[in-house]
Amino acid sequence: MALTPKNELTREEKRERQENAQQEALLREVDDAVRQGDAEAFLDKWGKPLLGLLLAGLAAFAGYLFWESRQEAAMERDSETLVGALDQIQAGNIDTGFDRLEELAGKEGGGAAVVAAMMRAGIAEQRGDDEDAAAMFQAIAENGDAAPAMRDLATLRRVAILYDTMDSAQIVSTLKPLAVPGNAYFASAGELVAHAYLDQGKRAEAGALFAQIAKDDESPETIRSRARQMAGVLGVDAIEDVDALLEEQGVEREQADGEDAAAVTE
Repeated sequence: MALTPKNELTREEKRERQENAQQEALLREVDDAVRQGDAEAFLDKWGKPLLGLLLAGLAAFAGYLFWESRQEAAMERDSETLVGALDQIQAGNIDTGFDRLEELAGKEGGGAAVVAAMMRAGIAEQRGDDEDAAAMFQAIAENGDAAPAMRDLATLRRVAILYDTMDSAQIVSTLKPLAVPGNAYFASAGELVAHAYLDQGKRAEAGALFAQIAKDDESPETIRSRARQMAGVLGVDAIEDVDALLEEQGVEREQADGEDAAAVTE
């Protein structure tokens, strides 16, 4: 009797496998139809809003590119104005430079407009128009869009112009926030504050501030030298390293000692 091989399927098993395959194919077709129907329903409901959102995004991007190009063009024009005015000033035509900066300085905001305003104020000061220059510097100091460093500089320049007409207490209150070590304008502001202290008869405060300036390595040497002399006059030692100071001034220690001894003898 012939035996059926173990790996050969029976007729029932073949029929069952064929039916399973047909059912899987049918289920895939149904699933694809459902998915297609869901997609169509989704597009029917959200297609137009999504298209509108996409178009709005493209319009916004195009608007940004246009704004950016306008900004770059404006910056180029502002730069050309500043360079042209500076060329006139360096050539000695300060009035022409002053006039060229007027429109740019009148713009709102910071950046080039503030630089133009500072240049006009400096020209006014150079021409001797102290009141106009002080008013211009004051406007810059009160401009919230200007960089803090520019506002501080404008404040300092205004006080320097009006120093002789200002009350000493007002000078101190205005510049004291700048007259601290670490501030970019410490030396210049501190020197004015120290002299205002002297006008008030506060010699100790003035001497201490002069000594601070003299010992500040970040301050300009010309101001440090003046502050060192003023501190000495007020009886405050502002010299930390005598040998270093003599070396800076190109004086030998023996020479300095000899000059001091001669002065005492006389």
